[in-house]
Amino acid sequence: MEAIIIEQNDFDSLKKKIEEIYDILRNEHVKNSADEWLTSREARQLLGISCKTWQQYRDRRVIPFSQHGRKIYVKRADVVGFLERHSIKGASDN
Repeated sequence: MEAIIIEQNDFDSLKKKIEEIYDILRNEHVKNSADEWLTSREARQLLGISCKTWQQYRDRRVIPFSQHGRKIYVKRADVVGFLERHSIKGASDN
């Protein structure tokens, strides 16, 4: 194994750049996951609802979805948006 000795300032600079790259990658992952398509089962689990309630949501077009044959898909961002729109604010949130 080979060891490399660098000055503390150079090490700190390298560490900061690595952390910046990590933050960029993490933010890109979050952005991409918003466009992720979920199955009905995944959406129901995320929402904590039954099959019947999920069917009612689709019938009333509560959350946008896509259907291919019998398979239903919904974007994660639409599910999260629905949850945010229906969140109940606490007294400290005012």
